[in-house]
Order: sequence, then C-alpha cells, then structure tokens
Amino acid sequence: MHRAIAPKLELAAPGFGLYIHWPFCRAKCPYCDFNSHVRDDVNEKRFREALLSELDHFAALTPHRMLTSIFFGGGTPSLMSEETVGSLIAGAAKHWRFAPDIEITLEANPNSAEAERFEGYRNAGVNRLSIGVQALDDRALAFLGRLHGADEALCTIEIAAKIFPRFSFDLIYARPDQSLGAWRAELSQALALGSDHLSLYQLTLEEGTSFYTRAARGEFAIPDQDRAAAFYELSQEMTEAAGMPSYEISNHAKPGQESRHNLVYWRYQDYAGIGPGAHGRLTAASGAKTAFRQERAPETWLAAVTRDGHAICETAVLSPSERVAEMLMMGLRLREGVPEQAFRGETGSSFAEALDRRGFEDLIGGEFLEHDGAALRATASGRLALNSVLAKLLP
Repeated sequence: MHRAIAPKLELAAPGFGLYIHWPFCRAKCPYCDFNSHVRDDVNEKRFREALLSELDHFAALTPHRMLTSIFFGGGTPSLMSEETVGSLIAGAAKHWRFAPDIEITLEANPNSAEAERFEGYRNAGVNRLSIGVQALDDRALAFLGRLHGADEALCTIEIAAKIFPRFSFDLIYARPDQSLGAWRAELSQALALGSDHLSLYQLTLEEGTSFYTRAARGEFAIPDQDRAAAFYELSQEMTEAAGMPSYEISNHAKPGQESRHNLVYWRYQDYAGIGPGAHGRLTAASGAKTAFRQERAPETWLAAVTRDGHAICETAVLSPSERVAEMLMMGLRLREGVPEQAFRGETGSSFAEALDRRGFEDLIGGEFLEHDGAALRATASGRLALNSVLAKLLP
C-alpha cells in the first residue's frame, strides 16, 4: 500500500456499484465496529459538497460505465436530508448511465423522526430501504444500545412497506441468554412482516467495541460455537420453509429480491466508494485491479477532499494471489459459489492451479466444498466454517 491518489449458475452481467458512506450516528451501538461517529453538530452542506467532489473524482476514473446500484451506508444515512440524498443521486446520474433496473438502497434507523423523511427519499430516487431493526424485543433492544423500541420498529416497517417497492431489515441473534425458542418466535414474527429480504447476523464481539470490553470483564457471555451454530441452523430451516432461503451466509431473500449492490461485492465486481473510510475496487482496461481506501476520520476526510478533490489515502494494485484470496473470501459466502469461468478471468488461473491441492481435496472429501466443473461452492457446513475453509484452501 502507498499514499496516493447450488442451483445451476449462470454468469451475471458485470455490475458496477457506488457506495456512499455517511459516518454519523445519534449514538454508537456497543457491538458496532463500523466507521461511525457521534457528533453534536454536523455541517451537512459541507459534507454534501465534499461527497459530490469525490463522486466527480471517481467518475473521471470510470468513464462510460453503467451504474447498476447505489448504496447509502453508514453510520446512519437516514440522518441525511432528502436534499443531500437527491443531490448525490443526481450527481451520479450526471456522470454514469443508470441501468434500467438500478437499485438505490438507503440504510435507515426505525424511529419516527427518520421515518418522516421516507417519502422524500423515495421522491429523490431511493427504491429500496434497509432498516436496522436488530431485534423485536424491547429488553434486547436496550441491551443492544438501540434508541428505538419494538413497537416503533414495527411501525417503521409498516411505513416502509407502503412507500418503497423493496425493503429489508436486519436482526441480530445468539444474544446472551437468548433461547432457541425465543429466537424461533422472534424470527416467525419477522417472517410474517412482508419483507422480501432479511439480514440475520450472529452477535460477535469485535475488538475495540464496548461489548468486547464488557464481555472481557465478565459482564455477559455470548453463546459458544456449538450453541451459535444451533441458532444459525434454525435460521436456515425457518427461512427456507418461508420461501426466503439464504443466498449468502447472513442474507435471505425471496427469489429475485437479493441485494444487487451486495452481490457486486460478493461476485467481486467493480465498485467506487466515497465518503470517510470508504473502500473501492476498480479494474483498468489492462485488467489490473486496484484497491482504494479513503481517510477514516470525518474531519480528516473533509479537509483532504476540500484540498484535493478526494480523500484517497491508500491505493494498491492487487497481485494475482491477492485477487484469488479476495474472490474466494467473497464468493464462497454465496450459495451460488464462484464460477470457474469468472475465477479464471479474474485471476488467470483455474481452481486447481491456484489453490492448495491437498487442502482442496480434503475440503471436497470432508464435504465442506463442492466442485462440479462450473463453479466452486461451499456447502452449508463449509459456509458455517468459512474462515477455517479459507485457511486450508489458500496456499
């Protein structure tokens, strides 16, 4: 790095996504290790102008591309005004052709103040909402540090369903002292709410978070690996039965309702990332793939963009071995797996040439991977133990 600027698989047309990071939150959740910050006062106009400047910079690097998705993530993007969201969508439309079915997603918190903006976001061009519900139980929400209650979450979901053609929401399971029966009841309630997409995340302790420190002090304990696996398996069974199978380790959707933007990441396609701490992957005409990263701290990022028109602090042209590792880390999360043809096009190698031969054979024999000539896929057991699979697979 240096400072500088399952079923039969059919290859998808290459996607090109735009990620826009809004780093501000009302409060920092104790489990969150994302690049999010609490500020008493945010000069939204200055940040909007800086995001538009950085958008201009990346557009100049990617002329003639067709944009297939835009994702407003954070932080809490629903703290942005409708004007800012609309300006950024219009800025993207000025630079790139939009795919006829472009997906434009905005993450939102389920509280009444932010829900008042939903109509404005829809009018600005947002056509998919992702709601950070996290739990449908008031005690669990308080433990997770959320500022909304279960009733407010249910009301927000109802509003979203009336305004947006597509919406999703998140839940966190394997919480301390949570029983399988309680999770079964909570997930049953969630599946009845009419969403076409659910993201179900196991609670993990990330270093640097409040939960990590508190758990280390013995204030609480999360379920062990076997217990967490039982929660995961129950989630798979229930979502399959409801017609929302997992298409990725933590994401479930009705057929055709998968997150197109996240599929850009998992299929290892190109995307530009703007905003504090955002990342990107762009492929040059020569075939070289470059990774980008922006300054993380909002004020540092803002100063750099004001000075240079962008806040890229690291770039790296990825080596073939790095591309192998990244493509497998992303693609094996998907039920569809990694297509052989796409893998060869990206890395210049077949699976047999690029992977540790003994590890590959052991994982196939142990039923953690399957390879049918068209694609390499992790089995259900393999996706559950993906970190171990990758450690054994990569030379």
